[in-house]
Amino acid sequence: MIVLLLGLLLFLGVHSVRIGADPWRTAQVARVGERQWKGVFSLVSLVGFFLIVWGYGQARLDPLVLWNSPVWARHAAAMLTFVAFVLIAAAYVPGTRIKAAIGHPMVAGVTLWAVAHLIANGLLADVVLFGGFLAWAIALFAFSRRRDRDAGTVYPAGSLSRDALAAVIGGVTWSVFVLWLHLWLIGVRPLI
Repeated sequence: MIVLLLGLLLFLGVHSVRIGADPWRTAQVARVGERQWKGVFSLVSLVGFFLIVWGYGQARLDPLVLWNSPVWARHAAAMLTFVAFVLIAAAYVPGTRIKAAIGHPMVAGVTLWAVAHLIANGLLADVVLFGGFLAWAIALFAFSRRRDRDAGTVYPAGSLSRDALAAVIGGVTWSVFVLWLHLWLIGVRPLI
């Protein structure tokens, strides 16, 4: 569990610098340059991600069951993760109405992903992993929306065709992940 916690601390910590130390981050980018900042950011993120994966795998070898989720929770999780994948796709498809309405669909998608996994899984390792991501995503979403309000940021209205494109990309990616990659990467079939 310590490796998982260390990975979360590194990964979510580096992704939280804007929340807690945005002026410091801006000063560091100016001091070392954007390219070097992104290099260090990426390296720390990768180390944190590796530790999360390894630590989560280790924690699942000796599981501590906090609750047993009902069967309906898997179906609810599947629906929520589908929406999460569409939101994440909408963050990268330019000109979506989804981005105009939400502002930060990637973070909203991570929030739904974490909630979905919390309702479908009841191990201590699950609560630590997905609960950590949920707390981070809620804090980042609130910070980002406040920053947008303070800066007067308005996202372009977007079009329905771009939303449809985000839905198709998100849906196809979700299908591939649920049907094949989740079992291969995590060892769990989410729909069975």
